[in-house]
Amino acid sequence: MRLVKLIMLNKSELFIIRHAAVIFFIACVLPASKAQDNSPYSRYGLGDKTPTGNVISRSMGGINAAHNDYYDVNYNNPASYAYYEANQELKSKKLNSGRAILNIAVNNDNRIIVDSKTKVKFNASNLLFSNVMLGVPLRKNWGMAFGIRQLHNIDYKILDSNKIVNDANKLFIDKGQTLFEGNGGLYLPTIGTGFKFKLAKSQFLSFGFNGGYTFGKKDYATRRSLANDSTAYSSAFHQTSTTLGGAYFDAGMQYHFKLSKKVYMGVGAYGNVKQKLHTKKDYLTGTYIYNENVGYQPIDTVAFSKNVKGTIAYPSGFTAGFIIQKPQETIKDAGWLFGMDFTKNNWDDYRVDGVKDNLIKSDWQLKMGAEFHPIRKNNYFSNVAYRVGFHTGPDYVYPKKELPSYGLSFGMGLPVANYSPQAKYQRTLINLALEYVKRGNDKNILKENLYRISVGFALTDLWFGKRRYD
Repeated sequence: MRLVKLIMLNKSELFIIRHAAVIFFIACVLPASKAQDNSPYSRYGLGDKTPTGNVISRSMGGINAAHNDYYDVNYNNPASYAYYEANQELKSKKLNSGRAILNIAVNNDNRIIVDSKTKVKFNASNLLFSNVMLGVPLRKNWGMAFGIRQLHNIDYKILDSNKIVNDANKLFIDKGQTLFEGNGGLYLPTIGTGFKFKLAKSQFLSFGFNGGYTFGKKDYATRRSLANDSTAYSSAFHQTSTTLGGAYFDAGMQYHFKLSKKVYMGVGAYGNVKQKLHTKKDYLTGTYIYNENVGYQPIDTVAFSKNVKGTIAYPSGFTAGFIIQKPQETIKDAGWLFGMDFTKNNWDDYRVDGVKDNLIKSDWQLKMGAEFHPIRKNNYFSNVAYRVGFHTGPDYVYPKKELPSYGLSFGMGLPVANYSPQAKYQRTLINLALEYVKRGNDKNILKENLYRISVGFALTDLWFGKRRYD
């Protein structure tokens, strides 16, 4: 449980908040408007995995198995939906009022790619949609949530200027350039519900389920031009455009109980079974010329296939973890939380049209995080929640060698002042997360240093309120 009160800011604090917002906007939007993301490893599998949790979760290393909050939609574990704030009518089980939650989040990814051999660096930035989720209590101890989030992102452009050899016999063909391009992503709209049961005093067990439909696209293109000085060859291209979609299902549980008078503990787990995604592919092979004003212009089509049906086996996965928490129950108390999660995804089961992908391997992650709420004083920053986190584990992409990965994170929960007497129950929180993620080392062809800035808006209000007349 989180204690949130109405915040009245003085002029100096308003100055700090306004200028921080301007700086954040410049840091987020301007780099993304000038550059495009370029992640070479996103060409493998279904692309780069986007952050699995909301902004609060990722600022604490990604922990979410046992976490729940009145002002947060934890869509990873649907058992958390049962903990939304709900007030019953007197002498009735009907809902008198309940706190609805709207979460919206975006990410700005700033990526530095390093060639392990030449030490040459490449920079890229991208502003990405993260999630939109709405959580609503239906009854006391029963809630639901729905929305959409991104699962994977594909965005790369790689130019290879080198000798071209025959893949079969490794014989030299000619010098030339090969351009590899790709874009796309995978999205998941879901709707879910969670139920909570009281087992004993201060002991609660909850279960939840999510259902949805995974959809997305993968567009890959390879363009090759030979640099022969005696013979003129046409430039050639091969494009594959894939649309994919399929039903999705996951489930979770949480168990919360008291450790001492003021300290609580929670354990949780969630996961999904293996899913089947149906695909439709268009193949196009031909020759082209490049015009600076128009772009790529086809000359001749060599081969073309449309709506070739297939399947992708999306793997199962599970996460389990715990939190230990001292809630901030009064303004005279500090509050804190510490948690740990372990995640395992069975990417060895990933199949494209029944064929195993040897560049994809099962992965795991260990995540740790903490949150601190200071004692409330007569200043704004004593009302801010402060968060830190860490995660480590190999990436699911396996380009001949394991791709190690680890990340550090820091975040804040910033309450926004409510000056409206007509909406006295509204609460608005701005959640910020700063992440550093390192992927790969000197044993890999490329190393990545990712600096991610995420901002999430949590807009809440009491709904369904009924007036009482005496």
